[in-house]
Amino acid sequence: MKTRRTAYPLIIVLLSLICNIPLQAQINGGGSSVFHFLSLPVSSRLNALGGDNVSQQDGELTMAMANPALLNSQCHQQLSLNYAYFYQQTMSGCVMYGHSFDEVNRIAGGIHYMDYGTIRYADDMGNLTGGTFSARDVLIDLIYSRQLGPYFTLGAGLKPIMSFYESYNSFALAADIGAHYHTPDSLFQLGLTLRNIGWQIKGFYSEEGGQHREQLPLNLELGFSYRFRHAPIRIGMTAHDLQRWNLTYETTNQPTDTKTTVQWYDMLFRHTIFFIDVVPKSERFYLTVSYNHRRRAEFQLKDQRSLAGLAIGAGVRIKMVRIGFAFSQFAKSNFTYQASLGLDINQFK
Repeated sequence: MKTRRTAYPLIIVLLSLICNIPLQAQINGGGSSVFHFLSLPVSSRLNALGGDNVSQQDGELTMAMANPALLNSQCHQQLSLNYAYFYQQTMSGCVMYGHSFDEVNRIAGGIHYMDYGTIRYADDMGNLTGGTFSARDVLIDLIYSRQLGPYFTLGAGLKPIMSFYESYNSFALAADIGAHYHTPDSLFQLGLTLRNIGWQIKGFYSEEGGQHREQLPLNLELGFSYRFRHAPIRIGMTAHDLQRWNLTYETTNQPTDTKTTVQWYDMLFRHTIFFIDVVPKSERFYLTVSYNHRRRAEFQLKDQRSLAGLAIGAGVRIKMVRIGFAFSQFAKSNFTYQASLGLDINQFK
């Protein structure tokens, strides 16, 4: 009874957050959105899982950036350092730290940045005009989770977001909310999250009547994972962008704008990410292969072989050190390489 009473304030806050934010405008909005770097994986573990996962609660601290309810007791005094190389000068990094106050209350904080390197000025015809400028995105993530009984967790995250492109800059404030459930034997796990709820407070430019504000990439996700009892194998699926069916886009750099025609079954699978883990019972090692169909459909190259949509990663935990590596394909003839280093500081003590 005491656990239920102490859970009421958190539940009320989460419900209030949902009810007081104009979700309908974001869900039904068919226009573009900003801060797309929020959809990129911040760690090698998330990259290996197809770029996103909301159900796998395995002690990896950065999983809480996908679903705040995945922040559990194994993340206590864990420091996570992450680096990713995307293409040419484009790279990203993430630093996170987690702490548990007691058996039910946990917090974490992290900084994620995207650096697009030095870019040369050019006119609308592509002619270089001399000089360079820089561009980068920065995210600060403050996460809180609470254990409600032995099998259920709620979590919430607050995210100030900043972008700096040449002389243009923007600021937004967003929030994530999530829930997680696992069976008594932890073989089956289920996660639900709503990410990037919020507003662009300052737009990149002004227009008549005030700031030009754009939508944030709202994302409603549901996922599960299942580990076989007598085999070192775990499988799972994440369904993303459940708040909208149509994930196609228009090509605007052609003489006539064209819209991609996608069959219903293709569209259905564009909402899904599948993964398979090879992991022993001790969970000191994992080997992961995943498939992201939307990434495959949008990044595959015509008349060329491509690994777009596939991601492969592996990790090992040796005492207080966690090491992970993953790679996937986002651009032509280039792979995204991501490396992670985790330190369980409490083990050093």
